[in-house]
Amino acid sequence: MTETLVVERLQTHFFTKAGVVKAVDDVSFSVGRGKVLGLVGESGSGKSVTGFSILGLVDPPGRVVSGAIRFKGENLVGRSEDDWRRLRGARIAMIFQDPMMTLNPVLRIDTQMIEAVQAHEPVSKDVARQRARDALGQVGIPSPDERLRSYPHQFSGGMRQRVAIAIALLHKPDLIVADEPTTALDVTIQGQILAEVQTLARTTGTSLIWITHDLSVVAGLADDICVMYAGKVVEQGTVDAVLDHPLHPYTNGLLGSVPSRNKRGQPLQQIPGMTPSVLKLPPGCAFQARCARVSAACAEPIAMQEFRPEQFARCIHPHRDEVPA
Repeated sequence: MTETLVVERLQTHFFTKAGVVKAVDDVSFSVGRGKVLGLVGESGSGKSVTGFSILGLVDPPGRVVSGAIRFKGENLVGRSEDDWRRLRGARIAMIFQDPMMTLNPVLRIDTQMIEAVQAHEPVSKDVARQRARDALGQVGIPSPDERLRSYPHQFSGGMRQRVAIAIALLHKPDLIVADEPTTALDVTIQGQILAEVQTLARTTGTSLIWITHDLSVVAGLADDICVMYAGKVVEQGTVDAVLDHPLHPYTNGLLGSVPSRNKRGQPLQQIPGMTPSVLKLPPGCAFQARCARVSAACAEPIAMQEFRPEQFARCIHPHRDEVPA
């Protein structure tokens, strides 16, 4: 299978007065054509910074310090701003958590979408308008001609997010990075958008990285999953393998805290403690202070290992013994 994106040992650090924040530390994964990768982790795990690194959107004092980001075979690390302007929006697009990061509140939707088309392609205004209309219809917005003449404040939150997704789809990009775009939406609208996005990935061949903290979202959306903790990927594999047979104690804890997986009347399982500061990470496994399986060996550097076919974990005490492979 042809890989649209391959991330190899990516490190993105922020150089602050308090010290070096290793927001992304040795992260590797790949996304195939038409596939959906779920990038999962709690706040501060580094998942959003990973997404911004892929699009060259990390601002000082942060920067990609090492590793490779290969998009269709071309390394994106160190590209000029002119190169990025040609790539962003046309071949790689991003959907932000807040649609107003995409939309200008004082311009009509048609103005914004037409400009987005003409920024990358020398087409007439009429052609650009038709493209915009088709994109709105593609994400399920009714009466697209009328909606094109509207302003962002005339849309609900869910409709604004659909417009942001439509803008991302304008050029039929090879890759879309979606940073928790449905978090602020109600469950019904969230379900509709997830179904539409999954269908679009399948029909257009667009690869999708879906960044979220919600395991229930990736369970029904993603093909593969990467679980991040304190800047590192701690487990990765197919979504069925990771969610049905988690290896890493952190993944196991995340799944245990989902209400639907607990028996009626039983208290929810919780992961004790708090996420460590990325400025003061312990040597070895960053999860050791919260882990019931910790041993002295956890203070040593731990590499990713393949415990089951195509299922990897960064752990020396995985849960493989309780679950048949």
